[in-house]
Amino acid sequence: MAWIDAHTLFDANHYSAPVIGIAAILGDHDSGQHQHLHGQLLYTRQGCTRITLAQQLCLLPPSRAAWIPAGVSHRAVMQQSVDYRSIYLIPELCRELPQQVCVIEVSPLLRAVLEPMATADFDTDWQQGKFAHLLGLCLSEIVEAAQQPMLLPLPRDKRLRPLLATPEQLPPELQVLERQIGASSRTIGRIFQRETGMSYQQWRQQWRLMRAMELLATGRSLSYCSFELGFASDSAFIAFFKAMTGSTPGQWLK
Repeated sequence: MAWIDAHTLFDANHYSAPVIGIAAILGDHDSGQHQHLHGQLLYTRQGCTRITLAQQLCLLPPSRAAWIPAGVSHRAVMQQSVDYRSIYLIPELCRELPQQVCVIEVSPLLRAVLEPMATADFDTDWQQGKFAHLLGLCLSEIVEAAQQPMLLPLPRDKRLRPLLATPEQLPPELQVLERQIGASSRTIGRIFQRETGMSYQQWRQQWRLMRAMELLATGRSLSYCSFELGFASDSAFIAFFKAMTGSTPGQWLK
């Protein structure tokens, strides 16, 4: 079994094989908070996946993959239809791989390697023949892949819990947040600088960018994105997106 659907009961922890691959197309799926005994490479082919970690929010748009080391608690939420591939690796195979969660660019070679790995039988022999070569290429490509800024650090201060309760909603402007949590702008600034390494405005802008990518990747129109993210016009949204990424929303989608 390699292809799964919304009704398939799958838990990688139940398998002892050194490599476990799955392929799926799921719609509006929520994995719930969980962790694996394996390291996981989760690759989004189409659609967008949002991964919530203990103190980070991770976005996985098309052509990107998330590397999640063994034992890291996470929750994956897929909106609308998401076509993805996932590879689970025993810890012995992960020694040279990143020790922290990261989002990587998927090269054409890695993309080509992931397909046969994800659809391989669970009893595949990964120590010889073509599958041993595929595994070696996969590990090498993960190590050498360029990492992408798709991780948003989350503040831990309990006063900001209401802000983080609904990660899909636009965070308020600073003066509104002051009234909501009863803290001054200076206090809020210190919290965000200490716990995220950014000012509140920088953090809010990074949130807007990641949410914009999520909306675009799930087929939302430019006007919908502009309104949802609090921009006065489509042109203001396009200017923001280009300033943050170097490309327009249309160019980014292509």
